[in-house]
Amino acid sequence: MSSLRHARQPTAKPPQGDTDVILRHWREAVPNDRLAHLVKDAIRALLRALQARLAEHSVSLGHWTFLRILWEKDGFTQRELSEQAGVMEPTTFSALKGMEKLGYVRRQQKPGNRKKMFVFLTPKGRALKDKLVPLAEEVNAVAARGVRAADIATTRATLLAIIENLARDEASSVRARKRAR
Repeated sequence: MSSLRHARQPTAKPPQGDTDVILRHWREAVPNDRLAHLVKDAIRALLRALQARLAEHSVSLGHWTFLRILWEKDGFTQRELSEQAGVMEPTTFSALKGMEKLGYVRRQQKPGNRKKMFVFLTPKGRALKDKLVPLAEEVNAVAARGVRAADIATTRATLLAIIENLARDEASSVRARKRAR
């Protein structure tokens, strides 16, 4: 991997020159480099595009992650939200604190459970779904522009297989570590 790639700093909207460098890197310098690096660059580009759109509505990318989960089902504990989002609890705590301050969520105890705090969307937080989901759909449409539907379907199937393979590998590694103790 070239040092240029490590020196790049992610920005909300990269200059076209930076995009040209990245594409030249993948097409010419290392066309057969590791899949993980290519996926990482694709993810960064997708997230930058989404982040720029969310910023127009004063929503951070970190809040987006939790909003998506809560739009499907709210009433999670902080720990459950952390697990769903794949982040550490202190990250979740900070995000929820900010989201509560913005009026997107409220935290409350349920009767009979004074120990755990549960997170619920407010009407303001729920209303964001109609504004923000189309932005994510737009990013996906831009990313898929000019790509055949069959290629998108193949890419989805391939990425799902990769996720499944790595999850199985992780599970077998955990089991092996437990047996070694």
